[in-house]
Amino acid sequence: MSTFLSGKTVFITGGSRGIGKAIALRLAREGANIVIGAKTTEPHPRLEGTIYTAAEEIESAGGKCLPLQLDIRDDDAIQKVVAQAAAHFGGIDILINNASAINLSPTEALEPKRYDLMHSINVRGTFMMSRACIPYLKKSSNAHILNLSPPINLAPKWLGQHLAYTMSKYGMSMVALGLAEELKKFKIGVNALWPQTTIATAAVQNLLGGDFLIQKSRTPDIVADAAYVILSRSAQTCTGNFFIDEEVLKEEGITDFGKYAVNPSESLMKDIFLD
Repeated sequence: MSTFLSGKTVFITGGSRGIGKAIALRLAREGANIVIGAKTTEPHPRLEGTIYTAAEEIESAGGKCLPLQLDIRDDDAIQKVVAQAAAHFGGIDILINNASAINLSPTEALEPKRYDLMHSINVRGTFMMSRACIPYLKKSSNAHILNLSPPINLAPKWLGQHLAYTMSKYGMSMVALGLAEELKKFKIGVNALWPQTTIATAAVQNLLGGDFLIQKSRTPDIVADAAYVILSRSAQTCTGNFFIDEEVLKEEGITDFGKYAVNPSESLMKDIFLD
């Protein structure tokens, strides 16, 4: 197998299920080395998969995988795990900041610990993971950081509906925009990617809309395919963008998105933060 990803090392946070795992599998099929940094090491009653079951799937798909337990709120753990990943595979070429916490409660109903969880994972975790990987990314020939976060849409309704969560996701997007500028001189591409529609994940199933919303969603594969396209581009010129999965694929000439629908007979639900 000879693609631009052959032998490249991709570090994905929160890659044991959902969008993170789908991206890992997509890149593994192209011969990438995958490092999964996530918390789940034991099966959970409501959440599918662990870092070890994901690693088995990734290796079956054709990639090499190093599963590492990681809580991205722990600075020492970040430094240790990133160094371990780089030593194991000989470097890090791509970082995908996928790990994220969600709680859509209005301000008065949101417990302080839930606020702290979202901000410590979504904003601080993304920042610190990026910080730890930069020395390794500088040595790569086509280094990328890709954050799973939305365009910064300042329409008041998105702030008013779930202020704490919105702040945390926009914080991730600000990290992408800021690092794109800061790291331009090192030819490291930094971008954000967000889905056009809701995606069939455990978060959507358990926290947002149950099976009703799942039926109106697309599978994580559409985000994975869009991520693959972005990462195939030159890091020198592809940087500082807020990408939407469907638009990325349309640019590649893809027009039939039916295969991504969970239920093609259902109308799709547009994702939050998109007007």
